[in-house]
Amino acid sequence: MVSFMDLAYFAALSLVSPVWAWRLLRYPQKYRQGWRAKLWGDVPPRETSLPCLWFHAVSVGEVNLLRPLLVEIQRRLSSVEVRLSTTTRSGFEVANKKYPELSPFYCPFDWSWAVRRAVARIRPSVLVLTELEIWPQLIAEAKNAGARVAVVNGRLSDRSLRGYRVAMPFLRPTFERLDAVAAQDRRTAERFIALGVPPDRVFVTGSLKFDGAECDRSNPHTQFLRELAQIACDETVFLAGSTQEGEEAAALEVFRRLGPSFPRLRLILVPRHPERFDSVAELLRASRLPWVRRSELARDRPLPVHWPDGQQTAVPPALGSQGAIPVPSETPQQRPFRPVILVDTVGELGAWWGLADIAFVGGSFGNRGGQNMLEPAGYGAAVSFGPNTWNFRDIVKSLLDAEAAVVVHDVRELEAFVRRCLEDPAYARALGQRAQNLVLSHRGATLKTFEILRGLLSAQEKAPGLKLRRSA
Repeated sequence: MVSFMDLAYFAALSLVSPVWAWRLLRYPQKYRQGWRAKLWGDVPPRETSLPCLWFHAVSVGEVNLLRPLLVEIQRRLSSVEVRLSTTTRSGFEVANKKYPELSPFYCPFDWSWAVRRAVARIRPSVLVLTELEIWPQLIAEAKNAGARVAVVNGRLSDRSLRGYRVAMPFLRPTFERLDAVAAQDRRTAERFIALGVPPDRVFVTGSLKFDGAECDRSNPHTQFLRELAQIACDETVFLAGSTQEGEEAAALEVFRRLGPSFPRLRLILVPRHPERFDSVAELLRASRLPWVRRSELARDRPLPVHWPDGQQTAVPPALGSQGAIPVPSETPQQRPFRPVILVDTVGELGAWWGLADIAFVGGSFGNRGGQNMLEPAGYGAAVSFGPNTWNFRDIVKSLLDAEAAVVVHDVRELEAFVRRCLEDPAYARALGQRAQNLVLSHRGATLKTFEILRGLLSAQEKAPGLKLRRSA
């Protein structure tokens, strides 16, 4: 039976169908994968009768931030089965790489028939939604099947709050159905309450991002990447991560201007979206700088450097990691530059941040609202980001209040920040130390969230008269 929400989704889909058709044609691998699960709820069924926590994480960022919580659950709740769903292709790939034992799958779209079938096949005891995944029909079907529903690492921006308030006549029952919200901060908790979540079900736990931020630069993955990319310990790494269009060009411009004066400077670019890897490669080809692709690096092999004339040469490790590589120049004097590294792989940014001495966190010059700046902060890098960081407002406020990060408004200010870090290493070290201390002082959200979920599991098991549907 088609519901009111199905009709609403059909209406919305008809408006955006030309955009979806264009995306399907341009990015077929991204948008066509997993259609049986997305459209029909044809997800891998559970075979056991154990209690089950179904975690849903949209993309790579949410999958990664769940790591400490999943580790805690697997360590302390061995009799509970955990399943993990994602929405995006990149999230699905990272989930399968990091948590193959959780049988990751694509979460169905919020069509009534799809979510009903998925819930029947997974039979969750608790449906756990990460950050802000409020899907009315998925939540309703989970509740109808006897499951509890929780939001963890909850966040609610000003823009999201305005949107939900407009739709309150339709969405208030959905918020009222939530059994628990683990909010990142008190402001977010008050917003969930204003949208209809009963106050006694809302808890302030802090952000899982603090607990998930690695602080040890000597971790095996980071050290492997240092060796793979042939980055010497005495080189200074400027890393621009989670970048969107325009931000790679800004970082390249800074590197071009400062490289001749600071010949030990290295630049690493990590675009946010895989579909932009090739366009950033084209940008590098046009930059007249030597560069390498992460996907072409191999351990104990020469560095495969791309040159401005389109040729590719293998630079021996001694030259790639210790000697400056001259690049053609329009001026009589050729300037030395070290190869720029384009990270064209998914799921490694957290480890690459461990190589950064100077960091620019992308998604902050444009309209994305910022990206996770706690990862470079945890490693003690000198952190900078643009002015548009509304998705991380409270974290940004904490960093700025602690004098642990710098806001740069344009490429000129970014260059000034990087130059100061290079000219005054003590300033950069102090900035990074304050950032790392802030991350360490805010840890604890994992244990608080774990206790909330354990309480929901216990309450669900004791609830009378609730029977989960058999898998379909």
